[in-house]
Amino acid sequence: MMFRRKIYNRLLDWKKSSAGNKALLIEGARRIGKSTIVEEFAKREYKSYILIDFNTVSEAVISAFNNYMTDLDTFFMILSSEYNIKLYRRESIIIFDEVQQFPKARQAVKYLVADGRYDYIETGSLISIKEKVKGITIPSEERRLSMYPMDFEEFGWAMGENGMMEYIRNCFVAGKPLEQNLHAKAMLLFRQYMIVGGMPKSVSAYIENDRSFEKADMEKRDILALYRNDIMKIDSGYRSSVISIFDQIPAFLSKSERRVMMNRIEKGATFPKYHDTFFWLADSMIVNECFNCSDPNVGLSLNEDRTYVKCYMGDTGLLLSHTFDENEIFNGKLYNEILFGKLSTNEGMLYENAIAQILVASGHKLYFYIRYNKEKHRNDIEIDFMLSNNSKLKYKIFPVEVKSGDRYTTKSLTRFSDVFHERIGGCYVIHPKNLKVEDDIVYLPAYMAFCL
Repeated sequence: MMFRRKIYNRLLDWKKSSAGNKALLIEGARRIGKSTIVEEFAKREYKSYILIDFNTVSEAVISAFNNYMTDLDTFFMILSSEYNIKLYRRESIIIFDEVQQFPKARQAVKYLVADGRYDYIETGSLISIKEKVKGITIPSEERRLSMYPMDFEEFGWAMGENGMMEYIRNCFVAGKPLEQNLHAKAMLLFRQYMIVGGMPKSVSAYIENDRSFEKADMEKRDILALYRNDIMKIDSGYRSSVISIFDQIPAFLSKSERRVMMNRIEKGATFPKYHDTFFWLADSMIVNECFNCSDPNVGLSLNEDRTYVKCYMGDTGLLLSHTFDENEIFNGKLYNEILFGKLSTNEGMLYENAIAQILVASGHKLYFYIRYNKEKHRNDIEIDFMLSNNSKLKYKIFPVEVKSGDRYTTKSLTRFSDVFHERIGGCYVIHPKNLKVEDDIVYLPAYMAFCL
């Protein structure tokens, strides 16, 4: 199935403003739909296109890259002949798919863009790890764009709920709650999103098989197996630690603090020792990292404390399949508990992971905040996420708490607001209930998180 994706408009913006001067590199995790949307873009917006898949590329094309970068007339002649596609000056585009498999093609972008005949899009994952950039010069004629699994709004479009998505946005802008029956419908849709996730194959399987969670789960397990296989290909000493953290993500997230506990990986382990491990996981975009900000002030990254990190799965549907084995899922009881908000354990981690996924897709870098109280010997402030308006003149931060149940307190948020009130632009609680504003806190239903 072809789905409506937000990144398409960003591809159009690139074509109108920069395509003649910059190649576009779209990076993202495996199986999020990069190749599909780029090829659809090429079909719609260009007279012709060539897609070079570096997983299956022929020796003739590899030879062209190796031997004819100084003779581009011959280079393009080989491509045109190999793919039986006629190329038109300024009306054709060439796609380098899975470019990480052949880094020399990425280096060639410098000469191809300077030549000016055609436009270029690269897609890839794991494009920054040492193995993929060793010995090549990264071209300055390359603009990078991150792509993620489908967010909740895109999932709603796929489910045919365009009107509902527009209604949710309008209510957010107006600061008004949804009509109660529509609120219940929107929450049911959000819980389906937590189960199915935003991987296009999983969403397709769900829709094409009469909303079968089991068919969606089969696709997700195939993707998890693919990720594990990618990890096993790591040609470095940190392969085992990547596997260890990947396998333990559900265990870390199931704890109240959600943080990666280094001593569970190895006794006496420290974050600097595992720098390459976390870099690989972040670069693969399998996970969304969230770092502690020790002082919520201008520029959250300036006070980033990397000794405290949370690793959310890049897709919540994958997290669900990663957490529960097939027998636990296939009896149907788990789906029923999630759909109707009756999951006794792990619901909090699914909610928080889904909100992290949505925030990252909206362009936010993830930070959290904790304050340790020495007198009480425990943390007395814990803020799940902190957003910023990125303003240089009127900088403000926006603390966000995620609550999966109907009963909760906001003590941490209140304490945080008391301490940092001059820096705060607004406070949010994301919960399963309808929108309301009370005591300077905006309570947002989970399905509105994409509006932030």
